[in-house]
Amino acid sequence: MALLGEIRLPGDKSISHRALMFTALSDGLSRLENLNPGADVATTQRALINCGIHIEEKHGVVHVQGGGLRPFKQPELGLDCGNSGTTTRLMIGLLAAHPIHVQFTGDQSLSQRPMDRVFRPLQQMGANISANKRKYLPLMLSGRELWALDYQLPYASAQVKSAILLAGLHAKGETTVKSPAFSRDHTELMLKAMGARIKVKGREVTVKPLTKALKPIDFVVPGDFSAAAFFIAAALMVPNSDLILREVGINPTRTAFLKAVREMGGKVTVANKVKHSGEAVADLRIRASKLKGIQIYPEQIPNLIDELPLIALLATQAKGETVIVGAEELRVKESDRIAAIVTNLSAWGAKIFERPDGFNVEGPTPLKGGKVKTYDDHRIAMTLCIAGLISKLPATLDNPACVDISYPGFFDDLRGLLG
Repeated sequence: MALLGEIRLPGDKSISHRALMFTALSDGLSRLENLNPGADVATTQRALINCGIHIEEKHGVVHVQGGGLRPFKQPELGLDCGNSGTTTRLMIGLLAAHPIHVQFTGDQSLSQRPMDRVFRPLQQMGANISANKRKYLPLMLSGRELWALDYQLPYASAQVKSAILLAGLHAKGETTVKSPAFSRDHTELMLKAMGARIKVKGREVTVKPLTKALKPIDFVVPGDFSAAAFFIAAALMVPNSDLILREVGINPTRTAFLKAVREMGGKVTVANKVKHSGEAVADLRIRASKLKGIQIYPEQIPNLIDELPLIALLATQAKGETVIVGAEELRVKESDRIAAIVTNLSAWGAKIFERPDGFNVEGPTPLKGGKVKTYDDHRIAMTLCIAGLISKLPATLDNPACVDISYPGFFDDLRGLLG
């Protein structure tokens, strides 16, 4: 058994959320191809429709009719954000200056994830926001006039940064967000491509309020790098694998995983680089490799956060010790991903040790396989499914359907590559 051939991946989830939201602020019809098909992006689409934006799909292309400078209308119902933290946090910023009174709700998992990191700076801009138990959903937003903010993020967060910048599009004066480390810059790239007055200087981003609607775009969403990471990890570990991933987004703020696996000895090459609306895209070739342990430092974490469970898995097959520190953010994702990955891999025989802010892994060790507790977390489920390719027993997931959050076709695509 090996992973052979090539595949095109579903559209990037982070970019898909933003493409839907930003085109709503345009003055014309935008066409979005390869939009991520997962439940989270569908949640954003429903939220926008509930706020008066006309969106429809024709022959696999999503058409968004922009509503201009202030397009949003009072929704008849509250906004149910399901399991999507991105929908919640960015929509709060997007709607904060509009004359809308709305309740944000979510599922049990999302309702346990803190939202104060987003709404506290928005409150400093004048936003009228109140939350359950001070920082969790449900949350009430009453849009009103905002003023600009010069804000220093206490930690790097693309979602918090984006929420503030989106609020700044309708605030009085220039809004600036400063970050202690680089984080994903999809918001900055897309807003600039659509005509927003936005300036990036190192880790500082400044946006001026909109004086006219954004420009509509025709945009092909790049393949999701976070989805690609599962296939990269699989091909590195499964003997004799030789895999090509076509048209994957390789935005530098997303590809720290590539650097990490190359440092581990992974054979990954990049070819056919192009750019679409500021986003870098390329083909990746991955071949089975002998791996070695590495150290992951706190400054690397913001651009590696989604892939850290995969680093832990790769480390079980790498020679020596792998240490990950500064990753406490993993504890407030869809699950406590530090506890989830340590619990599952330990049960399979891995030498993995939990830290408050990460884990240590000693390898290589054979994995037993068997039952997997997914914690209803799509990334934990896909990581352990990949682990099942090299374990003695196959992986048996307690909730395989949770992968639909980001990648509904994951299992079919994986089966199609196994030769």
